[in-house]
Amino acid sequence: MEIKNVLVIGSGTMGCGIAQCLAEHQINVFLTDTSTDVARKALSKISERLQRNVDSGEITAQYRNDILERIKIVEDIERAKNAQLVIEAIIEDIETKKGLFSQLDRLFSKEIILASNTSSLSITELAASTVYPERVAGMHFFNPAHRMKLVEIVKGEKTSEKTIETIKKLAEFIGKIPVEVRDSPGFIVNRLLIPMINEAAILVEENIAKMDSIDAAMKFGAGHPMGPLALADLIGIDVCVHILENLEKQLSNPKYKPCNLLKQMVKENKLGKKTGQGFYSY
Repeated sequence: MEIKNVLVIGSGTMGCGIAQCLAEHQINVFLTDTSTDVARKALSKISERLQRNVDSGEITAQYRNDILERIKIVEDIERAKNAQLVIEAIIEDIETKKGLFSQLDRLFSKEIILASNTSSLSITELAASTVYPERVAGMHFFNPAHRMKLVEIVKGEKTSEKTIETIKKLAEFIGKIPVEVRDSPGFIVNRLLIPMINEAAILVEENIAKMDSIDAAMKFGAGHPMGPLALADLIGIDVCVHILENLEKQLSNPKYKPCNLLKQMVKENKLGKKTGQGFYSY
């Protein structure tokens, strides 16, 4: 099945980036959120981002306009019945997502693939809220979604091979590098990355080394493009804590417990770039 029409549910940072990436590659996108005002703000953000590319000479004004024309804001998901794929990018809460997937399962034909952009929640559990779990999979993009190459393709216990192959081909079509992973807490990247960020925060907490030294060590000693503390600020300290708590709970292992420093930063609203203050000031 060739995917040409996609419904993106959720127009936050990830949904916004996913919609842009799809539209940049000739995919028609239906974008929806809790209100049309929220979705319109996301579309404005995409427009501003593309305009900067026009101003820098990276793209033409016509190309920008073509991309924006492919993104249609819909008030409710029933107005996107001709979508061939749904990508959910809403709040990272399992019960909220299960409720949405149950609704999607009732509204859309069994041929339509239902994908979640979840970074740490169980695809198998999400699929269990549907009648057709074979068409449910994970399609985990990375921030910023319109630029980062990786997409984790997550196979639940009942996800069909047809579903996996279809979204793999779509990921390749939109210029991504898909990697398949069996449903497991944190998948590949967050299972490895977020505990490293937690350990880097512990080094700060224990005054083992200064923040810039920790980041420099991983950049120039391990070849990482940026240090773990700067990356935590980019991801969001609250997001890191949330993922760690999920890993600790789902894997029943205290080694994933978020350190006190990270939890204190969340309490103080020092969430990183989005609040102007995290490990570093912005």
